[in-house]
Amino acid sequence: MKGSVRYIITRPCLNEGSLRLLKYLDPVFPTSGPATFIDDRAHEHAVTVDRARARVTGLRDLYSAHNLGVNDVLNITLLQDGRYQVECVVKPARPITTPPATARPATPPRPEPQRVVVNATPHVREVRLQRQDGRDPAMRVTVTERATERPEVRADRAPARAPEPAAANPTRPTTPERPAARVTTVTVSEPAPAKPTPSAPALSVAAAPVAVLPRPAAIAPSPAALIDAVDLSDTDALQELARTCGYRFDQPAPGLARLRADLGAHAYTVLIALSEAATHTPTWQDGADYLAVLVNEGERPQGLPRLTREALSAVVEHARLAPLSPIELRGYWNTGSFDLTGADSIAELVSAHLAQRGTFSFVLMTLAQQSAHSVVSVPRLAERLGSGVNTAELHSILETLSRPPFLALTPMSGGQYYLRARVPDMLTELADYAGGIRARLRTPTPA
Repeated sequence: MKGSVRYIITRPCLNEGSLRLLKYLDPVFPTSGPATFIDDRAHEHAVTVDRARARVTGLRDLYSAHNLGVNDVLNITLLQDGRYQVECVVKPARPITTPPATARPATPPRPEPQRVVVNATPHVREVRLQRQDGRDPAMRVTVTERATERPEVRADRAPARAPEPAAANPTRPTTPERPAARVTTVTVSEPAPAKPTPSAPALSVAAAPVAVLPRPAAIAPSPAALIDAVDLSDTDALQELARTCGYRFDQPAPGLARLRADLGAHAYTVLIALSEAATHTPTWQDGADYLAVLVNEGERPQGLPRLTREALSAVVEHARLAPLSPIELRGYWNTGSFDLTGADSIAELVSAHLAQRGTFSFVLMTLAQQSAHSVVSVPRLAERLGSGVNTAELHSILETLSRPPFLALTPMSGGQYYLRARVPDMLTELADYAGGIRARLRTPTPA
């Protein structure tokens, strides 16, 4: 196998003295049995590859000898059958910086406003919010209300107006007289420290009478309604998974969602029940390659494979960070329980993708410090990069930059490269090239 693979150490790996055999490590560890890891100091460590448990055990001494911690990296290179070169990369600890404590001026407690009646008429009442310290408030609210009231109940108010003669509107049917309604007026004004300011125009709100209808009797939902009453966010999450990972999504029956991976001879389908009631429908027995019931992390349906909502959300978030395809996800559907443990494994795979992308960006940023038409010395470039990039990765990246569409470097004898143009200019030309290709492409019509 050419090159090396990166493995990011997790806390369970340190506790158990092992590493997990993720999908991208299958070509590196094709068979089970004893193996030997050779570290940077030429020390040999006997390990055991167990593909049945998806573990490589016996790494506790290696972790201890190199003081490895969580998120440190192992660069594993297959030398020959059963012998591996391992480079340990310890990430520098970030200094903990705390912002300087700035003395904040003590804010005096804000006085509570009080409602003070400043004006009253038989139909209008003006109420002002006034602070306890006697100053004008920052906001003045004037409330006037028009309420339904009867003359005989409120004796202190003016008598109700007499009804208009029927001759004024002969076509209107005779209805019981409605009492006058109270009008609510809100007035807001800005504070005025020196002199009072006139209040803003009032906003009138008329309160309409609300009819109270009798509540219908509760009806027990039918089994079909239980299938239909699924959370819309579950369907949205599955559609997002299909969009980001390359599945085709459809719903063959109420309460069922299907993911189809069109991979030719390697095609497969996943039928997902959005509730346990949907597993009793005839479509559930149609013969999909993989079945799963969407449940919460703490639920374990008896005799049914499951997909947890927490794992689904985590995989969707991972797919937005790095490309995931039905090829990487197929093994997880086959486990019978696609939960947060499987999502953690996918997170490590995504971390490896992001680490490779970060390494590529690191090399580009270092090359950007050189001028155009200069010679790049690989040993000196490796010194400037430090321990974050090993030699095999560096050579692979430089070879990629010397091929189309980059063509930024030209290989020379003695392990040197000729830098054709400045890195910013090269990236600009590459963006123009990509824009031209994008303009000539046509969006394919989905089948």
